[in-house]
Amino acid sequence: MGETITIPAGHGKATRLATGQSVKLINTSGHQVVDTWALNAYDLAEYMCMTSTRVWNTRLNPITDDTLVTLKRRPILTIVKDTTPGIHDSFMAACDEHRYYLLGFESYHRNCQNNMIEGLQELGVTPPIPIPGSYNVFMNIPVLEDRNSVEFRPTQCEPGSFITFRAEMDCYVAFSACPQDVLPIHGEGGAPPTDAHFEVLN
Repeated sequence: MGETITIPAGHGKATRLATGQSVKLINTSGHQVVDTWALNAYDLAEYMCMTSTRVWNTRLNPITDDTLVTLKRRPILTIVKDTTPGIHDSFMAACDEHRYYLLGFESYHRNCQNNMIEGLQELGVTPPIPIPGSYNVFMNIPVLEDRNSVEFRPTQCEPGSFITFRAEMDCYVAFSACPQDVLPIHGEGGAPPTDAHFEVLN
């Protein structure tokens, strides 16, 4: 087992993986969404792309044994284990400063895009601009019966459930314990974010 690293509620963390290493992302409280990015360690302009990943797997959201690919359509991560109900999101944009201004905040609100930058900068890495789209792990955004609308709903994970990704290339993986506290993604009524954790596995 690797060292357990805390992703503080509403903040970001990142790690570097060598090809073949895995990272276990833990929904410690069972209520936390964790926006996730992966970038080629030697070319940060090549990063995990949800649009390309949907084409690669021919499904809306990846499941266990599916591979997540870059915008160059090269494998970067594979989901090797998932003890959650398998409900994650590949469509919603990561929250940013503009999102919270539109939700009525007049001063700065922590957000996933800046958390991604925060996590990578701790490792001495400057992420590409604009920020790539995220894979929103544990996020529950169902497609409704009209097959066109979606809805924000609380996560459906048990405390301590996890998803494990294996690196298919040397890469940086960044996480944001999403600070969203208005929409009901962490619980009805806009519940606050909580800590999440990860472990790097050899």
